[in-house]
Amino acid sequence: MEARTFWLLVVVVLALGSSSSTGQYVGLSANQCAVPAKDRVDCGYPEVTPEQCNNRGCCFDSSIPGVPWCFKPLQEAECTF
Repeated sequence: MEARTFWLLVVVVLALGSSSSTGQYVGLSANQCAVPAKDRVDCGYPEVTPEQCNNRGCCFDSSIPGVPWCFKPLQEAECTF
C-alpha cells in the first residue's frame, strides 16, 4: 500500500509542476523578464524545468515556440548621481 501512495504523490507533484509552465519569474520582476523573443539569450539546457531555470537566476516563458524558454533577464538600470 505504501508504494501505491508514493506513486500517487509523484503523479500529483508532476501534474502540479507541469500546469504552471509559462511566465515564471521567481526572484525577478516581470519587467526584467520582458525580453523580446528575438533578443532572448539562452540560459538553460534541453528539457530544463521552470524551477531549474529560476534556480539559475533566469526567466522561464514557454509561450513562444522556437525561441529559448529559459533566458537571461534584463539587467535593471542602476541610478547614479
